[in-house]
Parts: sequence; structure tokens; C-alpha cells
Amino acid sequence: MAVMLENPAGPEPEIPDKLFFRIGEVSQIIGVEPYVLRYWESEFKALSPKKSGTGQRMFKRKDVELLLEIKRLLYDKKFTIEGARLALSEFPKNVRNSTNMTVVKQTELFPSESPLPQIRREVAEILKILD
Repeated sequence: MAVMLENPAGPEPEIPDKLFFRIGEVSQIIGVEPYVLRYWESEFKALSPKKSGTGQRMFKRKDVELLLEIKRLLYDKKFTIEGARLALSEFPKNVRNSTNMTVVKQTELFPSESPLPQIRREVAEILKILD
């Protein structure tokens, strides 16, 4: 099963549903040469592919998603490397917002004071009005 990421500038490539990707696979998914991925790895500390016993870079899905975001920032938004680094410090927030999810703190949903007594009073008042 592949997941399609959203991008207002155009369709993103499909990321196969796998645990690990080799650099050649990632290169095809992202649409850049492997040497570009190695360069980005040296510039963005958040990128941390593991190496197999043979020295082959093994990227996780989160690495591939991060690489797609780096490519979007550098190629589509025309950020510099430094600007992309700064934007990526906000990357987890951007991911949540790009999926149209609103981040709400638990304290906003459930205040420390229980709203139930107030709700009971209001329901009792409505019932009196209806009788």
C-alpha cells in the first residue's frame, strides 16, 4: 500500500509502504541524483540514514518524507540551504498543518475545572422551560 502526500504545487510521488529504502530508490522517489541526497545528508542534521553492514544507506520513511520537504523548500520555494534548515526546525508543525489537522492542547479540550456541573444546570433550566 502506497501513501500519497499532499502538495498544493502538484502531486507528490508515491512512497511505497516499506520500512527501509536504499539510496537509489529514494533518489527515484524524490527525483534527484544520489549525490544530491548525500550532500543534503551532510547539510541537514535531521537526516540520519542508517548504514547497512555493506555501507549502503538505508532510509526510513520519515527520512523520505523529510527529503521531500527539503526538495520542496529548495526547489519550489527557492529557499537557501540555511533558510531550509530554519524552516525545518518547524517541520513537525508543518506536517500536522499540511494534513489539515488542527493541533489542540488537551487543556483546551478538558479544562482543569469540570464543565459537567454547569452543563447539568443548563440542561435543567432548558427542561424547566420546556415543561
